[in-house]
Amino acid sequence: MTLEGGQPRCLDCADLGHLVFLPRGDTALTRRAREESALSAVVVRFHRRRGRYERQGVLVEEQALARAEARCLADAEARARRRARDAARRAAQDAVFVAEFAARIRRLFPGCPEDRAAAIAAHAGARGSGRVGRSAAGRALSEGAVAAAVRAAVRHVDTPYDRLLMEGVPRREARSRVTEAVAAVLDGWQGPTPAPSTAPATLDSSTTLTALHETATTGTVRSM
Repeated sequence: MTLEGGQPRCLDCADLGHLVFLPRGDTALTRRAREESALSAVVVRFHRRRGRYERQGVLVEEQALARAEARCLADAEARARRRARDAARRAAQDAVFVAEFAARIRRLFPGCPEDRAAAIAAHAGARGSGRVGRSAAGRALSEGAVAAAVRAAVRHVDTPYDRLLMEGVPRREARSRVTEAVAAVLDGWQGPTPAPSTAPATLDSSTTLTALHETATTGTVRSM
C-alpha cells in the first residue's frame, strides 16, 4: 500500500504492482537494482515504539533485479579469483620467509638439525599467529627474535615445561625450572658436530725426502 495525495492506495492502483520487493541488507545489490530499474520505490514501515518510519527495502523491476544480481555475481567471482591469487602469492611469500628463517636458525645454531630448524621456522613464522616470527624483528630475521623462537621451541619440546603447566605450576616458575635444560640444548646447538675426517694421511716434505733417499740406497722404505 502507498500514499498518494495523503490517501492510501494499493500498489496496482499506483501502477507499482509489477515491481518486485528487494529486502534491505545488500547495499551493492540495492544500488545496482535501482540503477537498472526505470521505476523504483522505497518501502518503509512505521515503528510505533520508536515513533519513526524505518526502511524495509525497495520495489524494482524484475528484469532490473536480475541484471543487478548478475553484476553482483560477476563481481563476486572476480573477488573469488582475486582472493585465490592473493592466497597463492601469500603462500609463496611464506615459504620463502620460512626457508630464510630456518637458514638463519642454522647460522646461529649450527648444531640444530635441519628438520628441527625447519619445524621451528614454520611454527614461529605462521601468518596471523602473532608469534615472534611474525613480529617486525622476526620478519627482519634479527638475532634476538630468531633466538627467542628457538628458545621457545626447545622449552616446549625438549623439557617438561608443558607438563609443569598442566600440573598447575605458575608459568614464571615453570620457566625457571627448565632454564638449565633449555640452556643445555642451546649450548649443544651452538657449534656443529665435527664430521670425521676422510682426507688421506700425508707425509711432510722432510719425511718424504728421507724415505726417497733410503729407497734409492737400500731399495726399501722403512716403516714410519
